[in-house]
Parts: sequence; structure tokens; C-alpha cells
Amino acid sequence: MIIFDEKEKQFHLTNGQISYIFFVLKNGHLGSIYFGEALNECTNLSNINHHLYPNTYSSYIEGDRAFSLETLRQEYPVYGTTDYREPALSIIGENGSHISNFIYKYHIITKGKPILEGLPSTYTDNEEDAETIQIILEDTVLAAELILSYTIFTDLRVIIRSAYICNKGKNPFFLERFMSTSVDFPDKDFSMVQLSGAWARERYVKERRLETGIQSISSLRGASSHQHNPFLAFVRPDANETQGEVFSFNFIYSSNFIAQAEVDQFDCLRVTMGIHPFRFKWKLCSNEHFQSPEVVMVHSNSGLNGMSQTYHDLYRKHLIRGVWKEVSRPILLNNWEATYFHFNEKKLLEIAEASKELGIELFVLDDGWFGNRNDATSSLGDWFTNKSKFPNGIQHFISELNRLGLQFGLWFEPEMISPKSELYNNQPNWAINTPNRPTSLGRNQLVLDFSRKEIVDAIYYQIASIIEEANLSYIKWDMNRNITEAYSLHLAYDQQDEFFHRYILGVYDLYERLHTNFPHILIESCAGGGGRFDAGLLNYAPQAWASDDTDPIERLKIQYGSSFAYPLSSIGSHVSTSPNHQTLRHSSLKTRGNVAFFGTFGYELDPTTLSELEKTTIKNQIQFYKRHQSLIQYGDFYRIASPFKGNETAWMIVSKERDEALVGWYKVLATPNPKKYQYLKLTGLEKNYLYYVEHFDRFFYGDELMYHGIPLPPEFNGPNKKIAKRKGDFQSEVFYLKQKK
Repeated sequence: MIIFDEKEKQFHLTNGQISYIFFVLKNGHLGSIYFGEALNECTNLSNINHHLYPNTYSSYIEGDRAFSLETLRQEYPVYGTTDYREPALSIIGENGSHISNFIYKYHIITKGKPILEGLPSTYTDNEEDAETIQIILEDTVLAAELILSYTIFTDLRVIIRSAYICNKGKNPFFLERFMSTSVDFPDKDFSMVQLSGAWARERYVKERRLETGIQSISSLRGASSHQHNPFLAFVRPDANETQGEVFSFNFIYSSNFIAQAEVDQFDCLRVTMGIHPFRFKWKLCSNEHFQSPEVVMVHSNSGLNGMSQTYHDLYRKHLIRGVWKEVSRPILLNNWEATYFHFNEKKLLEIAEASKELGIELFVLDDGWFGNRNDATSSLGDWFTNKSKFPNGIQHFISELNRLGLQFGLWFEPEMISPKSELYNNQPNWAINTPNRPTSLGRNQLVLDFSRKEIVDAIYYQIASIIEEANLSYIKWDMNRNITEAYSLHLAYDQQDEFFHRYILGVYDLYERLHTNFPHILIESCAGGGGRFDAGLLNYAPQAWASDDTDPIERLKIQYGSSFAYPLSSIGSHVSTSPNHQTLRHSSLKTRGNVAFFGTFGYELDPTTLSELEKTTIKNQIQFYKRHQSLIQYGDFYRIASPFKGNETAWMIVSKERDEALVGWYKVLATPNPKKYQYLKLTGLEKNYLYYVEHFDRFFYGDELMYHGIPLPPEFNGPNKKIAKRKGDFQSEVFYLKQKK
């Protein structure tokens, strides 16, 4: 899959689906040639003249005035030597110089995919699934070695990139910009798609045409953030969900990042992605090294759906690990919106008993079970049982749950500390703060300095003891505020800009220890909802709470956007009460379930308050989801109609064998005197298969469903009011299709 042309010094990564080609320039740097649809293995593009521009630009090589890095497509550009675009790499030497010069030395090609030490990364179970090439470059003045790593998988349209640097000299130097990837495209004929938003409206799809200059998204919050997800897609003008060319980039990292598109004066595009250079400066002393996180680069020739399906397959097979990689997740009920902080053992057992009767398998106890926690003002860091709520100890409560046949899960916020807590009274300097400066609160809490190993150790031992005592099956790991006054009392003055990266390494260390030592536990990541919904945490927690907003109409946008890069098996989606607690919107139980089906299904309500009809509906929902859980978790997901572009949303899942499918259709606002005939054109089916559609109790051919469409429910208004009362609302519908054998 990786071909090296010794004569032309050209590297060609190809698997018959995509090609990625670069070569060694005459100055020893790496030049970029091609990324896209697969080319012939014998393709030689390195001898094309890549610098046919006037020789008025700054030249790099004496005697060759046309050789300027300003006009060349580069593979990993460095700062300061005739290229005026923003670089992938910038280093400050001991003398204050920012100039570096990394020259190709040799390369190594290996089977499989190495993991990254201390960082989340993709992997292979079988070394035949991928090949990796490492390009070794050297700067003799700095005595530094730079290694660029590329992995191509046998069956996926993916290139994985990362960078590693080692100081092999005697004198220290500082990294001030160290991107994980940089790709130079020959044109700017793209729209840039990003996933942006805020708390309760995460990962909205935003699109804009590229123009000359810099367009970027980023986070400086110490987390990947609610505001911008570490994902970008570049879409050709004729591309849409089902056709056309798309290039996309996703960062396997959970802290400060930048994803940037720079269009130069020649309308060439440079895409860079990596750790944000603001408040990043890493000191490398003799024999010390630094490893960048990975970037996943995807090329699709079948539109945005093809892009998403590639990410989904990669993350399900080569990022998510452990017991829960290929195991169906339990149907859970979380007590948060049922009780908030106001509960005791008796109330929880009533909820648990009612939950079990509905078919719930896992009871999750959320915030308020520990320390002296009765509201959001105290006790974070005191991970021991709240005696006022559990006078007999939490173990007694768990025994009662187990007697009912329920598994048990707990909410933690391991990275946080309350000023009103035993931990803060004993260790006030464990909280992040800058000396002689005011310290701000967020949600009445501070953040622990996870750049310090002794703090991570202490929190691990507290959580581990609870796991062992409580026989936990599940952990919800929350993070309800971002980092301010970033500073560590245990870092030297010239290493304070290492803080944010060292902090997230501490978070990853705690995740890794819990994942390794308690492999049976299902971890769901959370950060005030979707504030750290990224590929980095999927390496430890196979699912994430997508948003604190559980309103089904708002969730259409949130789950639609999330699906651009993340599989449905990772999207935490629950049915909550009506009116919704975030928007106060009323919605039917049917529609709430129909939205939540397309994710990791569960409930966020008080089952003791339900009517008999509601209980029956929920029992049917749980049975329906269990019956189709494998299809939802492993099938190919297609977006059909966007909630960002109209009044209707539609999506569907098709099995890999194309023999069954699940279709979701949703209408937000009713329309007066609607069209008499309404159809939804499906996609991804086998046109010659005959499919039984459960909803209609009849058969349709695949081509009929794709080109003519599936009939949609009648509008909910006057003439069909009586039918609506009998059958439920017509705002949404889920259709199940099964091939006739």
C-alpha cells in the first residue's frame, strides 16, 4: 500500500480507493503532490514543475531564483525561509532564532498502526489492516530529529497523520507551533463546513465559501468545547450528502486546538490542524521528545454521507476499545431530570422499581450522591457517600437495585473541586489558580490541577474504591466548567505554557487507568453536555452525552451535526419529560422516542409519574430499540433531509448487507392544507431487493423506495384529527424495512 520511488524520491500511499502522494524537494524538504481518488500505482508526479511563477519571490536556493517555498505546495512547512504562510512548525532556539531546517534522512515502512504513548490514537487488531510510514528528517544546527507519521488502512478512505520531535543535542529549545497535519491543496474551490454552537445547541452545521485569507475554528478553554468541534470538511461546489468530493479533518484530541484554512494570493489552500499555538510553548531539553496528537484525514467521492460512514467505520473498528466495542449497550434511566439534587434512598428505589417494570436495565445515579452535596455549591472532590441521603450506606441501595435485577451506574466529576469541600480544606493548592491574582468560579467550582500526577493519583484511588465498593457497571464522567487562571504551582516559569497539554495528559492518564483496571465498566463522557464531544475521548469512553438539551426538536440538529464525524453508537440520546426542561416545549412521547432511537437510547424522567398509556408506550419503545440495536450500532448512517435547511428532517440506517433499514422522519411545524401526497426518497438500499415495510404491512422494491419514495403520514390537522388521537401525532415516524428472502 505504500510505494517508494527511489529515483524520484516519491512516496505514494494507496489502497485502491484513495491516493496520498508527496516527495522530497531539491532542498531536502518534503513537497506535497496529491490527495484524492486512487491513482495508478506507477503514477509519477514529482517531476512536474511546481514553481512556474515569476522569479521575484524570495528564493531558497542560490542560482535558482524560481525555487521559492512561497509558491510550492509543502508537506510540513516550517517558519521563516521564503514561505510567508502560517507554518506547521516553529521552534525557538537557544539564541532566540525561529529558523529551522529539517532535511529528509530516511524512512521506515511497517505493517499495522502503532499507538501513541500517553495519547488516544487509532490502532489495528491485525497488522494486515494498515501500513505506516515514518519519514525521518533532521535539523543539524538544532540537533533535532522530526518524524512525520502516516498510516493508510486497507479498506478505508483515511490517512492518519501525526508528528514527533526529539532534541538530540545538548542545548534546549522551545516548540511554539507544532501542528499534527498540514495539507496544501492546489485551489480554493471549496465550501468549509464546521460544527459550532454553544451549550444546549452543540455541533450545528455551519457552511461558508472559502476566500483569500485565514478562516479558522479553535478552542482556548482547556477542552475541545461546546463552541467549536475539532472537525472541518471541505466540500466541492457540486457535492452534497450523497455525491461529490469532500475532504475532511478530525482531531483526536480533547483540549485547546486550532483547525485552519489559509487561502493565499494564488488561490491555493493550506489546511492545518493541531494544538493551538496560543499558550503553547514546550521546552525540550537534551534527549526529551514531544508527540503530537493524531489527525484523521478522510477523502470521500460520495458526498458528506460517504465521509461520515468512513469516520463511523474507522472509529468503531480502530478507535473505540475494550469490552464495549462490540457489545450492545444497556438501556438506562438517569435520575437527573427526575429529581435533580432532591432525592433520598426511598425516592430512588421507587424510581428504580418503576424503571424495571418498563424494561430498563441500568439505573444511573447522577449528581448529589456524595459528600455533603445537596446543591451545586459544595463537595466536589469528596467522593464518598452522602450519609444524609444514604443513612444505610450506598451499598445497601445498590443491593436493593441488584435485587430488582438492575445494573448500577454513578456520576462523577473527577476534574473538579468545590471551595466548600473536605478536599479543598485539606489541599487548597490542588485547585488551579495563578498566584496573587483573583480566582474565578464556574458553577461554584474550581478545577483540579491534573498536570500534577499526585492529584490524578489521589482522585483515581477515591474513584477506584467507590467502583469496588459499589459494584459499578457504568460511569458518567462530567466536566461542568472550563479552565481559567491557567497556571501550575509545580511547573517552572518557562514551562507554564505547557500547562494545558499537561492537564489533558493527566485526564487521559486517569481515563486509561480506569479503562485498564476496570474493563467491564461502560464510561460515558460528558462536559456540561457536549462540551468535550471529540474523538480523543472515544478511545476511552465509547459514548458521550451529546447535549444537556434533551428537547427532541433541538436534538434533531444536535444529533444531525454530531453524525458528521461520530457514529450513532457514541451519541448519548435520551427520552425526557414534556414540557422539556431546557426549552419548555411540549412534544409527544412518540416523537421523543423516535429521535432518541438514533443514538445510545435511554430515559431521563420520573417513571413514577407516568400514565398507563405512557408506560405502555415506553415498554414498546424499549422493545423496539432492543430489537434493532445491532442495526443502529453498526449499520451505515445516511442523512436525507437537513434540519438546518427546512421544516423536515430525515435520516436512515442501512445494514452492511443492505437487507434491513431503519428510517426516521420528522416534521417540526404543521402546515395548513398540506400537499395531498408526500413521499420521502430513501437511499443506500439494494434496488432489486424486495423490502417488507412493517409500518404499511406490505412490500416495496428498493428502487421504488429510492426513486419514488416511501409514503409519509398525513398532516395532523382538522380532517384527520380523530385519526391522530387514535394513532398518536404525525410529527414523526420511524419505518423498519426488512428484505424478503
